Parts: sequence; structure tokens; C-alpha cells
Amino acid sequence: MGQQSDKSILLDLNNPVFQKNLFNLQKNEQRSVLGTLRKISNMSWQQLYGDTCLKWEAIASRSGPNGARFYSFRIGKGFRGLAYR
Repeated sequence: MGQQSDKSILLDLNNPVFQKNLFNLQKNEQRSVLGTLRKISNMSWQQLYGDTCLKWEAIASRSGPNGARFYSFRIGKGFRGLAYR
């Protein structure tokens, strides 16, 4: 994801686990996930934090690479995504 709060968010979708899970979804589920990712890529960090539909939440019990904080967000019906900034 991106680095500055006033710029659009940059997504890195090259994670092999993410790709495997995405490719194993049904076509309509893939569309939902990709639609959410498209929405996020057009947002600033401030917009993301304020978007109530995504339900962006910090996960205190886990951390990402180099101690980055993990976040959970709604990525589709019945799906939550895991991200770090």
C-alpha cells in the first residue's frame, strides 16, 4: 500500500498467497474483491480511514514485516482482507 496520506493508495498484489486465494474464488467473488481493490486504489489514506463500508481496523495481536501494524478490512461479502502500511 502507499506511503503518504494525501496521495492515492498504491496496492501491491504480488503476494503468492493472495493470488492463489483470488484465483480460487468464484467469478462473482473475484469481481467483488477486485472492485473493492479498485475503490481503495482511488482513495487517499484519509478517505480509507473514514470509509465506514470497508471497516478498516487495526489488529493489535499481530504485526507485519519489520514490525508494521496489520489491518483488517472488508474486501467482499464474507471476505476480509489483511493489509499493512
